[in-house]
Amino acid sequence: MPGSLHGIFAPITTPFDEKGWIDYDHLTENVKKYARTKLQGFLVLGSNGENKSLSTQEKERVVKTVISHKAANQIAMVASIFESTFETTEFALWAEEAGADYITLLPPSYFKSAMKDNVLIRYFTDVASVMKIPCLLYKAAQFSGGVDLSLTVIKECAKHPNIHGIKDSSSGGMEKILYGAPKDFAVMSGSATTFFAGMLGGAVGGVLSMANYLPEKTVELYQFIKEGKLQEAAALNRLIVNCNIEISGSYGVAGVKCAMDQTGYYGGFPRLPLPPITPEGAASIKEALKALAGDAK
Repeated sequence: MPGSLHGIFAPITTPFDEKGWIDYDHLTENVKKYARTKLQGFLVLGSNGENKSLSTQEKERVVKTVISHKAANQIAMVASIFESTFETTEFALWAEEAGADYITLLPPSYFKSAMKDNVLIRYFTDVASVMKIPCLLYKAAQFSGGVDLSLTVIKECAKHPNIHGIKDSSSGGMEKILYGAPKDFAVMSGSATTFFAGMLGGAVGGVLSMANYLPEKTVELYQFIKEGKLQEAAALNRLIVNCNIEISGSYGVAGVKCAMDQTGYYGGFPRLPLPPITPEGAASIKEALKALAGDAK
């Protein structure tokens, strides 16, 4: 397996044209550009990848495109997000065969009332038990119909030899995971707003939407922290968090894609029913990027 689970990962977006078709050529161009950066790798088919808006056939082609064009040392974490253990396992096994390095698992949510701790523990461990590559948990109640992962679920799953870590995209509480899970259980921040504090508390890296449009800046923050340059890190973190709030925090996937269009990547449109960015939103994002670039000098 190339590299190790640390550093900055881009939760890579899926570019669509105005009619809603996936633009695989521009996806290829984006990945080739990312391959020349110091990104440690990618989360493919996460929320920024608009997972639930893609057919299984489209997901497979997106995964193949990313794996085919990433740098050899970059890691591909592929999200297998379905409502049944059967379908989640089926796609995860396909992704493993296609060259994924990790499988990322979000809890099912359609039958929310049945998703008790014991059910979720079995779900995650059943999938992990049939995989040859390791699995990661994905804590993001905002993307799983309000189904959250309790510390009990996380600690029990951490005992499984093939569940290696977690991406925490929740708004707070990462410290409970960092101090409650085993030391060798990799915790990754899923948001720029929690990344700095998470790293100081023992997180190994981040899967940050900003890495889609400013990969070098997010890697710079990571390197400042790892080198113990905390004054520089704190100053850069303030700028990054402010920019993240203005872009991803205010406009979601459409904002991330708009920022990509303004920084030399191809963002394109979100797939309906997600609305495209408004002209006013695009202007606001342009100003947020200018503020980060200006203040960072």
